[in-house]
Amino acid sequence: MGLEIRLARADELDSVGALTVEAYRADGLLVEDDFYVAHLADAAARSAEAELWVAADDGEVLGTVTFCPPGTPWAELAGDGEGEFRMLAVAPSARRRGVAHALVDHCIRRSRDLEYDALVLSSLGQMSGAHHLYEALGFVRAPSRDWTPAPGVDLLAFRLPLPY
Repeated sequence: MGLEIRLARADELDSVGALTVEAYRADGLLVEDDFYVAHLADAAARSAEAELWVAADDGEVLGTVTFCPPGTPWAELAGDGEGEFRMLAVAPSARRRGVAHALVDHCIRRSRDLEYDALVLSSLGQMSGAHHLYEALGFVRAPSRDWTPAPGVDLLAFRLPLPY
């Protein structure tokens, strides 16, 4: 059937939240009793308050991303005229199959469709694999927008000027 990018369905929200947590755990990004687990697992809130997209193949959800239009509660970094995405996650069993690339590319297309000037994201410094993907897609580091949302959580900013 091939990879399909679509909005998450209501009956998938629990599994999308679990997939997001699983992906972050597999990458060693969560510590024991991490406050962020509940946030990652709350796909229902992301679906209601932003745009929760999934990559599915033959009905199986392989990855997810939250697209955050400006002014939504999930937008953290975006300014006026900028889209943002967060919580890009791919099931460990589906990695190296182009799922993350397809999801980020969808966010780029979505930003173009909404006529944004740019697309931005925040990323932990240790997510070097993701950084390579972002840079391959044209994102550039925006160090002046790096930030620390919680003690010990230092986020790097990336920006893709549009149209691209």
